[in-house]
Amino acid sequence: MTNNSKRIRVRIPKEYHQEPVISRLVSDYGVTVNITAAILGANAVGDGWFDLELQGTNAQIESAVTHLNDLALQVWDDTNTANW
Repeated sequence: MTNNSKRIRVRIPKEYHQEPVISRLVSDYGVTVNITAAILGANAVGDGWFDLELQGTNAQIESAVTHLNDLALQVWDDTNTANW
């Protein structure tokens, strides 16, 4: 089992602030999540932006990203985001 990593940027709208979106990536998909940067307004007002490094097998990472897309979250990966 080879561990790989993938950097993504995800926008989590305020409607999801009470949902454990990032922790579910760990518990449900078995990836390790490193939060490399985050922007969240005071008192969690507005959307949150997170730069994440996902570590795991290709299948685990793919499943985790698919889950985020299934939630209709905006997700960018390191192949289409310059100058991270």
